[in-house]
Amino acid sequence: MTVETIKTILNADVLCGEDRLDREVHAACGSDMMSDVLAFVKEQAVLLTGLVNPQAVRTAEMMDISCIVFVRGKRPDGDIVALAERRKIVLLCTKLEMFSACGLLYSNGLKGGHLKK
Repeated sequence: MTVETIKTILNADVLCGEDRLDREVHAACGSDMMSDVLAFVKEQAVLLTGLVNPQAVRTAEMMDISCIVFVRGKRPDGDIVALAERRKIVLLCTKLEMFSACGLLYSNGLKGGHLKK
């Protein structure tokens, strides 16, 4: 699934990374606890979170997550958007709650991340 498809499914706004919407995403992780995100497989994934602080971007960078979707209409400040842009991470924002957003992505074929072993 592409980031563009995720944007469409979630009726999301692009906060940064408009030129990277063609990226492929193969898994998703929904969490406000970045320690939980660290327990999931990383590559070509999307993170759904309501956490709008630098830790979300830094965790995504560390785990090679290419896209963050902020749920519940939350929007990060300009410094966080700039950090994501520098790190080439796409930021999206949706008004949907996390449960609904994850459910829509799952029902459209995107699978969850896998626990590391």
